[in-house]
Amino acid sequence: MSEKAANIPFYLKPVESLGAFVLESIGGLGEFITFISKAFFWFVRPPFRWRLYFEQLYFVGNKSIFIVLLSGSFTGMVMAYQTYFGFKLISVDSLVGPVTALTLAKELAPVLTGLIVAGRAGAAMTAQIGSMKVTEQVDALEVMGINSIQYLAVPRIIAGTISLPMLSAIFLFIGNVGSYIVGTKFLSIDEAIYLSKLGDFMFLTDIWQGLIKATFFGFTISCIGTYFGFHVTKGAEGVGRSTNLSVVWGMIMVLISDYFLTSFLIHVL
Repeated sequence: MSEKAANIPFYLKPVESLGAFVLESIGGLGEFITFISKAFFWFVRPPFRWRLYFEQLYFVGNKSIFIVLLSGSFTGMVMAYQTYFGFKLISVDSLVGPVTALTLAKELAPVLTGLIVAGRAGAAMTAQIGSMKVTEQVDALEVMGINSIQYLAVPRIIAGTISLPMLSAIFLFIGNVGSYIVGTKFLSIDEAIYLSKLGDFMFLTDIWQGLIKATFFGFTISCIGTYFGFHVTKGAEGVGRSTNLSVVWGMIMVLISDYFLTSFLIHVL
């Protein structure tokens, strides 16, 4: 501790801690923006390593399908149950289908898919790149004349940006199937009425709103995951810490950006 810091009165310690946190956060934000700028620069620079792109698309997208199917089906079913028993009190249980579909399309499908991918693929991105960082494999790439951001970050960012809206669409579809089965088979809603109301209230713009959100979430999660991977320090302990930060910040950014994207897209679409 420096002499200057030691002379600070005890009642000003919280202010000092807050100031240090703000300054550290601003510096970290600047580094993150610089990292994204470098990634954008290398998006369009050859060589294009298509094999790496397809490997990451398979890892982020294909390997997430099972958990997305499982989550989507049960989310749709429980949404149908909860909506039905609420709407039954005011005798509008025929609106279970469209309300569930709209909720899934605009909010639950992109947000829950984003949280799933942040916890599974985002953490893996950080751990993979972080392990390469602490074992000096990233430095070896640079020595061989291969830009590490182009080789490691760009394929993962592109894969996340492309895969997440596709996974969100799968979540939406399977969620509506689950809602339909529960609504018509277990809650005795007439199938014709269910589908008719769904067609009356569900529009293509509602689906587009969710897909746009999912695309942004995929880009954000991938950037956060790769950024923390490149900034791992202190060996294996640092890999674990950065992986944890990657998941936490990925989920936080999904939830925060969801609000601002909703406010924006409501007035645009």
